[in-house]
Amino acid sequence: MAKLLGRKHGRALSRLAVAAVAAALVGTSASAAVADAPAPVPAPVKKLDIGAVTQTAPKARASARVQAQDAPVFGLFGVERSSGFLYHYDPNGTGGLDERLFAGADWDLLKAAAPVDHNGDSRGDGLWAWDYAGNLYYSDARTEDEARTIGSGWNIYDKVLSPGNLGGGTAYDVLARDNSGVLWLYLGYDNGKVDPRVKVGAGWGGYTQISGKGDLTGDGRADIVARDSSGVLWLYKGTGNYKAPFSPRVKIGAGWNAYNTLVSTGDVDIDGQADLLARGTDGKLWLYKGTGNASAPFAPRKQLGFGYNTYSWLF
Repeated sequence: MAKLLGRKHGRALSRLAVAAVAAALVGTSASAAVADAPAPVPAPVKKLDIGAVTQTAPKARASARVQAQDAPVFGLFGVERSSGFLYHYDPNGTGGLDERLFAGADWDLLKAAAPVDHNGDSRGDGLWAWDYAGNLYYSDARTEDEARTIGSGWNIYDKVLSPGNLGGGTAYDVLARDNSGVLWLYLGYDNGKVDPRVKVGAGWGGYTQISGKGDLTGDGRADIVARDSSGVLWLYKGTGNYKAPFSPRVKIGAGWNAYNTLVSTGDVDIDGQADLLARGTDGKLWLYKGTGNASAPFAPRKQLGFGYNTYSWLF
């Protein structure tokens, strides 16, 4: 069992756990059950059967009505604050989230993670993960191998995400913001490796949240949103040009400081459009359904559940 640096309380996180979550992404499904918000105290959970979920992926894909070139469907992952346990929520097929499934332990040893859809079939096929020691790992959901170490030195960044294909290729790319507020782009490949970084621009340290997973404007290119310290949310439309990946920002609206987390998991309500999830400071989880319209990218919010402050981070 490979151990990650920066162990906490004598516990170690296996790279195999990263691989297991990547495998689970392939089978993200949509069922008809009622959404189940996390309980304020630990409750009995169901163990996620990685093998069974992966084997039923074609059936799950059909039931979710997901088509190639639709927004990706990853489901929501959350790392429980008190235990470090990782839980997963599938879309329920009716615009909400299904009951949570246990997906792994000791995930508080990781700093961030990002599922990817490298082959463009709207299903997860891999996972990048970053630990506090600055190591980047990648797990290929198409194999049973352990997650591989891709590189080190990533602890110079305070924000890392993979919103989609930003550079005009086929695979997902990585955005990383350093401690001085400079944003960098790493062109990604379906084997998890990345090219040397390209500078996007400075001044990104003024944003308290940056998120994105897929196309928000209906042009087929991945976009991101960023919230500034005053609570204004901005849209950065993707260009497909890795040398200048975003168009000038466009204001979406104010009042977004009501949320302590903005996270995109792709398509939540299985309509082919990328959506945005927002967790309130009171722990309520809200869905901002994507419209595909650049001038008004989100419909009015819809509450999905409560008690989500039990999670230290979501992806």
